[in-house]
Amino acid sequence: MPKLKLAILISGSGSNLQAIIDACNHVDFPAEISVVISNKANAYGLVRAKNAGIPHFVISHHDFADRLSFDQSLHDIIMRYGAQLVCLAGFMRLITPWFIDQWHDRMLNIHPSLLPSFKGLHAQQQALNAGVKITGCTVHFVRPEMDSGPIIMQAAVPIIANDTTESLAARILIEEHKIYPASISMIAKNKVIVEGERVLEMSCR
Repeated sequence: MPKLKLAILISGSGSNLQAIIDACNHVDFPAEISVVISNKANAYGLVRAKNAGIPHFVISHHDFADRLSFDQSLHDIIMRYGAQLVCLAGFMRLITPWFIDQWHDRMLNIHPSLLPSFKGLHAQQQALNAGVKITGCTVHFVRPEMDSGPIIMQAAVPIIANDTTESLAARILIEEHKIYPASISMIAKNKVIVEGERVLEMSCR
């Protein structure tokens, strides 16, 4: 079976990118990365892509007059490399509805909370401030509203005494590295069916 072709969008260290690269290195993993794109030239994820021999590009949002023209440039490169699924992996840009429409049910994001709780920035600190006992991470399809869309997979992470934002984030990241490749695999194997705004088959860890 042909492997599902991925485009990974990054802005920083690319630890989730590395988790996906590692998964793709297994011969039986049903997807492969076609291209990595960063909006920041100093993103360490670009080094990861280079080391893995993956085509990679920098498209700086500062070079464009508006968000739409930036997103159109992203879309052009993704199409050029034949990607079928777009994966946001620490991509720190708000995406236009136009781009989201082009990739409806074909674009994933990972967020460090159990959505719909604690959307937006600093989700780990939000969880600590709220005093909840369990948080985690979520892989979901992207919709125009921030951190919304049908949920594919979640992993729970308990909050322990004396947790800091940094210690909690580190434990959540371990789970992110598991569920992002697992979600991609489910999609590649046609195990994810979206009906309206929910996934009919969802796996929770």
